[in-house]
Amino acid sequence: VQLQASGGGLVQAGGSLRLSCAASGRTLSSYTIGWFRQAPGKERQFVAVIGRRGDPTLYADSVKGRFTISRDNAKNSVYLQMNSLKPEDTAVYYCAAGTATTQAMSHDYGMDYWGKGTLVTVSS
Repeated sequence: VQLQASGGGLVQAGGSLRLSCAASGRTLSSYTIGWFRQAPGKERQFVAVIGRRGDPTLYADSVKGRFTISRDNAKNSVYLQMNSLKPEDTAVYYCAAGTATTQAMSHDYGMDYWGKGTLVTVSS
């Protein structure tokens, strides 16, 4: 499966962005989908994950209450709604697909496919 993340951009602190992860090649409904991010000079970090049918969902503590992950299997897409953005959210955001559980992927395990990232820059 090929994944492509989009929707990144430059936003002021407190603003919102909605990222999309579109899939081609295979149906996305077969996979658990996660969002990860990597800031310059830092290690990759788990952000959110969603199960094949839309649940369960898990979030990193740093984004809980601000970000929402969702999916539309009919459109073969997964989304990450990001509200109340902070400068520390600045990073390249990647979506990943796997057959592992949401719990496993939240611990950075079990991702089989990665998309090209999309850059999110939050200015203060």
